[in-house]
Amino acid sequence: MRILVTGGAGFIGSHVADAVLQKGHEVVIVDDLSSGRRENVPQAARFVQLDIRDGKKLAELIAEFKPEIITHQAAQTSVSVSTREPVRDAEINIIGSINLCNAAVEHGVQRVIFASTGGAIYGEVPDGKRAVEGDPTSPLSPYACSKLAFENYLRGYFAQERGLKSTVLRYGNVYGPRQDPHGEAGVVAIFSQRLKAKQPIQINAKRDLGDAGCVRDYVFVDDVVRANIAAIEGRIERPIMNVCTGEPTTTKVIADALVRELGAGSELKGGPRRDGDLERSVLDPTYCVSVIGPATGIEEGLQRTARWFANT
Repeated sequence: MRILVTGGAGFIGSHVADAVLQKGHEVVIVDDLSSGRRENVPQAARFVQLDIRDGKKLAELIAEFKPEIITHQAAQTSVSVSTREPVRDAEINIIGSINLCNAAVEHGVQRVIFASTGGAIYGEVPDGKRAVEGDPTSPLSPYACSKLAFENYLRGYFAQERGLKSTVLRYGNVYGPRQDPHGEAGVVAIFSQRLKAKQPIQINAKRDLGDAGCVRDYVFVDDVVRANIAAIEGRIERPIMNVCTGEPTTTKVIADALVRELGAGSELKGGPRRDGDLERSVLDPTYCVSVIGPATGIEEGLQRTARWFANT
């Protein structure tokens, strides 16, 4: 098949592109390189540097390539950036995504696979609970709001009025090799890079300064890739699927595990709670496991990630 991967020079998108190519598909990658890296792009893929907010150029590319499937990974992904720049967040995550789907409808794309967020979209998940796909959503950050808004575009307007099929993948907190440790990246990448350099790391508070930090559902990037491949192959029968482990993990647990892997010597400091951060977000993996099998355990995933950072 012909498959378009948006955000394919980024952390998750480049892993998805690698796997799609290994399946023998023809791949075009779209990325504006604002956070992605040209060196992440697989050699066998065609690369087009393009901002999805440029609807005209995006439509021209889709008209020319005529993809059968689009896996849409391009996004503004930082909660903290979204709280500072909510308009920019919406321009990329809503307007850019609408541009993509308008072109998809116009040129006969069979399905759009949308990288959404389970880690932010359900809001606070109480102790002892896991968020199930059918649970009410309660987005607190502009980032979560923009992701949910576009889910509604897909399930409502684009499905009902334009006939576009879609699969929504609600990711937990994704980590793994190639995650960018700079700027507003994920905590695993930030900690790994700083520990490698023997620099201090900071555990932002869940609620009170000095606590173990927020509780998250950390999912290894290989599992996210397997979910995307399942969606491409039509093995996800529901419109929405959590991609997660179901295991609650504090920031302190992540820090301690990475200290063991990358060497002691760095100071662990406590930091304040960040605006927009949920205290606890854990997702239900039942349907995901039935489709792609068991998730990678946190110990194995952190070991593989730490090894990658140690060797780069």
